[in-house]
Amino acid sequence: MRLAVLASGSGTILDAICSAGIPVAVVVVDRACGAQEVASRHGVACELLERRSYGRDFDRDGYTAELVGVLEGWDVELVVMAGFGTILGKAMFDAFEGHILNTHPALLPSFPGWHGVADALAYGVKVTGCTVHVATEEVDAGPILAQEAVAVEPDDTVESLHERIKAVERRIYIRTISEILERGSVQ
Repeated sequence: MRLAVLASGSGTILDAICSAGIPVAVVVVDRACGAQEVASRHGVACELLERRSYGRDFDRDGYTAELVGVLEGWDVELVVMAGFGTILGKAMFDAFEGHILNTHPALLPSFPGWHGVADALAYGVKVTGCTVHVATEEVDAGPILAQEAVAVEPDDTVESLHERIKAVERRIYIRTISEILERGSVQ
């Protein structure tokens, strides 16, 4: 399966994927970011499909159509989101239905959305964790592929807890991607 990684940030998940020897056909980023340097360091092609607006005038459907075109141009079969900050439109989920993976820093279905770690801390949970799931048009609602718990320590901050979750995230994401590539299908 030809794999693409979508990234928006520092590229730590991308680095873990590439360092594990998982073959990546292309990385697509929606803004200038550290993931571009990570892709370059690993010799992976990287395309910048810049998101030009973060306001109400953002054309989500137009951007999504462009992204689908880029991925289809690379004959991608599996899309791995790695901290990709843009929520995509329906066309993405039609084109790659059941073949888009994402991670979330909480044990879904609890604490979906952008602030999962902060929400878990604010709620006072003693255990949170990380989820690998199939991404669907509804954010953080797709089928769960893997989860692992992370204990919340009494002195945790959002940052300290998130760092421990990220370590788990990289490990279970790589394991899940590898298993999918070995069997040739998501489920």
